Amino acid sequence: MTETATSPAATTPSRYAGTRVRRVEDGRLLTGHGTFVDDIQRPGMLHACFVRSPFARARINGIDASAALALDGVHAVFTADDLNPDVVEAWFTSYGPKVPDTPRPPLAVDEARFVGDPVALVIADSRYLAEDAVELVDVDYEPLPAIADYLQARDSDVLVHANFPGNNAGGLAGPPPAMVEPAFAAAAHVAAETIYQQAYLAVPMETRGIVVEWAEASGELTIWAATQSPHEVRAVCARLLGLDPEKVRVIMRDTGGGFGQKVVPMREDMCLMLAARKVPAPVKWIEDRRENLMAAGQARHESGHARIAFDADGKILAVGIEHAQDVGAYPTPWPVGSAAAVGLLFPGPYKVPAATWSTTSLFSNTAGRTAYRGPWQFESVAREVLLDIAARDMGLDPVELRRRNMISRDDQPVPNPAGMPPYDHSSPLETFELALKLLDYDAFRAEQEAARAAGRYLGVGTGSYIEPTASGQEYYGNEGAKIRIEPSGKVYVHTAGGAAGNSLETTVIQLTADALRVDFDDVVTVQGDTAVTPFGSGTAGSRSGSMTAGAVGEAAALLRAKLVTLAAERLGVPEEEVELADGRASAGGASVSYAELATPGGLEAEARYRTDKPMLWSNATHVCTCEIDIVTGKVTLLRYIVGEDVGPMINPNVVEGQIAGGAVQGIGGALLEHLVYDDDGNPMTSTFVDYLLPTSTEVPLIEYGHIETPAPGPGGHKGAGEGGAIGAPPAVINAVNDALAPFGVKITSLPASPAAIVALLAEAGH
Repeated sequence: MTETATSPAATTPSRYAGTRVRRVEDGRLLTGHGTFVDDIQRPGMLHACFVRSPFARARINGIDASAALALDGVHAVFTADDLNPDVVEAWFTSYGPKVPDTPRPPLAVDEARFVGDPVALVIADSRYLAEDAVELVDVDYEPLPAIADYLQARDSDVLVHANFPGNNAGGLAGPPPAMVEPAFAAAAHVAAETIYQQAYLAVPMETRGIVVEWAEASGELTIWAATQSPHEVRAVCARLLGLDPEKVRVIMRDTGGGFGQKVVPMREDMCLMLAARKVPAPVKWIEDRRENLMAAGQARHESGHARIAFDADGKILAVGIEHAQDVGAYPTPWPVGSAAAVGLLFPGPYKVPAATWSTTSLFSNTAGRTAYRGPWQFESVAREVLLDIAARDMGLDPVELRRRNMISRDDQPVPNPAGMPPYDHSSPLETFELALKLLDYDAFRAEQEAARAAGRYLGVGTGSYIEPTASGQEYYGNEGAKIRIEPSGKVYVHTAGGAAGNSLETTVIQLTADALRVDFDDVVTVQGDTAVTPFGSGTAGSRSGSMTAGAVGEAAALLRAKLVTLAAERLGVPEEEVELADGRASAGGASVSYAELATPGGLEAEARYRTDKPMLWSNATHVCTCEIDIVTGKVTLLRYIVGEDVGPMINPNVVEGQIAGGAVQGIGGALLEHLVYDDDGNPMTSTFVDYLLPTSTEVPLIEYGHIETPAPGPGGHKGAGEGGAIGAPPAVINAVNDALAPFGVKITSLPASPAAIVALLAEAGH
């Protein structure tokens, strides 16, 4: 079910943008004709595997590779001494060279710091041979005490990195506590809880992978990568090896999911880049699933002491959060920035007069933290769970408490007291009410009351958020496009790409067809090859819709001007009389096709869009209902509804697909997924037998309600990529807590597994 409401200020619908155009990439992907990294074959290609530490922390006293090198077909075994000294620079463009970054050696130096830490790299004729050789590499490990619990890390005698006292990777703070303490002191009610979120993982369908080919004669490096940002891979590689960027070409074809894990090159990618110049042929590394679960990076492992002060009418007076996150041994990228976003966004879509926050990032002997779909998502978990707890404590319905505080479209602009730009062009209250309408909230409450009388325990929960997208930050705030009309009349649009399931191919074609007023089927897009596409920052930060719309719009405007000038000359009329439509330029009853105007050599234009807007704000409310079996603790989701506003949708199918994918990940994080380590830092969930993912049997049909409030950017479009993963966990946890409310128990530590629910009920005497 879908319900759509459009703001009175919405733009006039285009021919293609706003319609449910079928995805152009589906034909090849659904028939098995996609080209992923593991499909790449190069002449004489070699294969790589990593020797990984079996210890969470151990001194590396020596590495004997002689037995592995004696194996026929093994070309090299590289250690830190072979690769790490070749690193020239190792920083990411999004943060720049001056950020106080965390350690990131390609291979472990002196110590292994988590189970799965890459210690050596084996290069052989085949993957099978490389794996056999890995078993023959003799590493002299001296096991050392490890710190696996980040909450104990700051007081531990064990240091993950010797030059980071207290295992503190960095911290930031917003307005000081003194700014809010008077409000808390005068409050009629204060709600405070410490919320814990478990570690869980991106788990893309396609694991990480890379092929690197060095051409000695020309001094050029070609990389095929599973990435969300081919131009960033190129930039990192050029800096890493000290090459001119023009000497590095990165090609991405199809990427089977990234979710932030593939935004920037990680340590294994760096190793392949460094090794490529030392071996006689191209080299490929494809991560297996166990490696991915063990070493590709954790996310979400964090906690926070959250506080909200209310007046006697339930109006929010002030908020505060003291946040800490686990960054593992080798986080990628710098983790302190995304941690700060937790504090900056903690006020959420509410009228909050004052806020304070602080955040600390702590090392542990576990897999390094990586970006994952809405890296700041904990702010919504902590705030929304606490709001439900506060409402029950005050004797209010959680929906009513939110209604008294939520920002509406008419309130804006509304300042964010934590330090973010003001909220504007969004509709938190409107999407909230739309989602509740789709549920029929009052009818559900009546059903719930009747069910409780019959011994069944139903619950309803909401999760509302406001999400920053397409920021004006220097790196993410610009995007290029090149459009070319061939003499055949076909239109080719080149953009940077980085699509990993988010349908940039389809949406760019829709935007281009509208901008040039040509048929959808006459447009072809070229993406993911740094040799032929303009620079772009890739798919991160929910930026692609707005930024590609801007880039395509700028390039198309230049190309339309050229078409008008040429047509005016050809038709013998003033330029102002020329109209462009259906692939033709017309005036005074005569017309000429774009193909004719592009003859003989084609016609093209390239442009770059730079946003001057500090932020575009998307927002949504997720509503979830559930039933809990109080004997087994099993949670069954009944209905799942999303009321959202990403501005005018380029393609509703794509938007709903993005919401659904993120929501399923959030549901998994609320109920099932858990990256568990024992006290010694050994991973206990490195296969899908133990690491549980949601399937179609755990996820109900997702229902959508759309409100379109145009943003002050190209086409009014806002980002849609991360919101589903942000809104789902608090909505699910609140539904669980609502179902358990008659027993006086509450989930404040995720996930809400059956065992956790049964234990809480037992503690409460039920």
